[in-house]
Amino acid sequence: MDTQDEARVVVVAVVVVVVVVVVVVVVVVVVVVVVVVVAVVVVVVVVVAVVAVVVVAVVVVVAAVVVVKVLVAVVAVMVVAAAMAMAAMAMVVAMVVVAVVAEVVVVVVVVVVVMIRGYGANSVCAEWACARSR
Repeated sequence: MDTQDEARVVVVAVVVVVVVVVVVVVVVVVVVVVVVVVAVVVVVVVVVAVVAVVVVAVVVVVAAVVVVKVLVAVVAVMVVAAAMAMAAMAMVVAMVVVAVVAEVVVVVVVVVVVMIRGYGANSVCAEWACARSR
């Protein structure tokens, strides 16, 4: 093997080493880029999931507040309606009591007037006076 052959072997070896180094660097760069892209995608997915959980939590809290407000309003309406119904029942009872007392007063007045003034020969006083005079 002469000097030219040795020089060719060295040149081929250097070219092979350079090509191998370039291929390895390219593969490493591609792997790093893929790892970075995957990491970014994972971070984006995690952020989206966290935002979705926060949004769902806010919606649930707002819905709970709305439900509580509606329930409070319903209870308030029911309390007012019950108070109005009780007041109406009290008014009806008072009107019935007044009507009954008025009827009783009218009957008592009529009876007393009939007993005092008499109503012909059939009055209580007339019978009592008639029985006394005998």
